[in-house]
Amino acid sequence: MTATQVIELTAAEDEFFGPEEMEGGQPAPGRGASDRAVELARLAARAASGKLAQNIVGLDVSQRLGLTDAFLICSGANDRQVGAIVDAIEEKLFGAGAKPVRREGDGEARWVLLDFLDLIVHVQSTEARNLFALDRLWHDCPEIDLDL
Repeated sequence: MTATQVIELTAAEDEFFGPEEMEGGQPAPGRGASDRAVELARLAARAASGKLAQNIVGLDVSQRLGLTDAFLICSGANDRQVGAIVDAIEEKLFGAGAKPVRREGDGEARWVLLDFLDLIVHVQSTEARNLFALDRLWHDCPEIDLDL
């Protein structure tokens, strides 16, 4: 990476985060997931739990990813259960005034992604979860207490 590219990248970060939110080229500590993202993650986790989702994990990705504040990752034993979990999460969050702006992966129901802007929900089959290992990929992000 050239010095010019570093300067351009730093300028882009300053525009995205604003100089007051930057510290040493990184987002300032303590920025964390918004209260709304945490609230939605907890509601989604309860809905998933109600459909017997496995390994429900909430992650605060706000300091690593500019697209969203939080991930909720959970698994279903088979395609039918994945579909039921997705439907329950959508219904619960719709009741809280949140509607997904994007829904992907419905066709095979091995991995369905629901994008609620502040929260991205990943519902995966056990096989897909083991294969793609999102938990391992984002292991350095703090977990959100889901109050389950």
